[in-house]
Amino acid sequence: MGLNVNSTAVITGAMLISPLMGPILGAGFALGTFDFPLLKKSLKNLLIATLISLVVSFLYFLLSPFKDAQFELLARISPNIYDVLIAFFGGLVGVIAITWVNKGNPIPGVAIATVLMPPLCTAGYGLAIGNMSFFAGAIYLYIINCVFICLSTFAIVKFLRYPKVNYVDKLREKRIGQSITLLTIILIAPSLYFAYNLLQEKKFSDRIKQFVQHEFAEKGYTIVYEKTQFNKNPKRLELAFLTKKIHPVEIEQLQNSLASYGVENTELTIKQDSVDLRSAILSEIDKHTVSVNEKDLTIRSLNQRLSRYELANVQLRHDMAILFPQIAHYSIGVQQYYNTRDSLVNYIAFVYQAKDDFPEQ
Repeated sequence: MGLNVNSTAVITGAMLISPLMGPILGAGFALGTFDFPLLKKSLKNLLIATLISLVVSFLYFLLSPFKDAQFELLARISPNIYDVLIAFFGGLVGVIAITWVNKGNPIPGVAIATVLMPPLCTAGYGLAIGNMSFFAGAIYLYIINCVFICLSTFAIVKFLRYPKVNYVDKLREKRIGQSITLLTIILIAPSLYFAYNLLQEKKFSDRIKQFVQHEFAEKGYTIVYEKTQFNKNPKRLELAFLTKKIHPVEIEQLQNSLASYGVENTELTIKQDSVDLRSAILSEIDKHTVSVNEKDLTIRSLNQRLSRYELANVQLRHDMAILFPQIAHYSIGVQQYYNTRDSLVNYIAFVYQAKDDFPEQ
């Protein structure tokens, strides 16, 4: 529900009550001590919790009338190397805290840092709307978190030399180590690609902003529509202006100047047909429409409160000049007074400086 309404507070609460951290840490501990019955039990519990979470999430989003992809959902479909590092070091801190003599309860902090439940619920959202790319990206992030928390637990258990529960011969121990290494490589490789892709997209976006700023904004052209498509081949930049009409020769010159800003393999399109422009803007608005969140409501409430305190305006100044020409300067505002019963009363205070005395009437 937190993902559906884009509420960070609700999502954080869901991380705290998540049933996933215990089985993952148990699996890492069991792997480090070669306690195979415990490993089997941990993986079974993790599988049950995962399937229940996925099914509940799928059913919720299937029945929910609000199926727009909110920011909190979109943030969990493209994992990269940073998510790997967060999962590993978050799990590392958690295990160190658990095995420390003066231990506290690090599980809530690790659960929040490594965000296990949100990607799993995002995967359910992907299934509910039939978007397999959403599902795959979210499940990949979930697997990264599970595996690297488990591996960090395994590393600390080995470092602290916990006794082995079951004897394992050197060959089998070597095979387990090789399997862990292979699994790590398989999970890290795609995340490195996603991180590289994210970096390239950020560079592309910065260069496009620089191009638009220098070529249009600084010349006083009002841009009413801007859209970039990084994953196209060639990449695309679409622009439209409020009044400026650009000749095809100018468009060609602008297309050529993109290279000087480091923007390669990008097609510049300037929409100048009113019908085409209107449909593009409406499509973009529909695509990015989101429900009003808590921040919007707070801003609206503060604006309404502020408007009650703004008493001075052009009309008041005009009326004062006609009715009271003696007044040279004045100040008006709402003042808060406390009376003897400690209750708060608002009064309008008017302070003025007059050039002449007022008539007695």
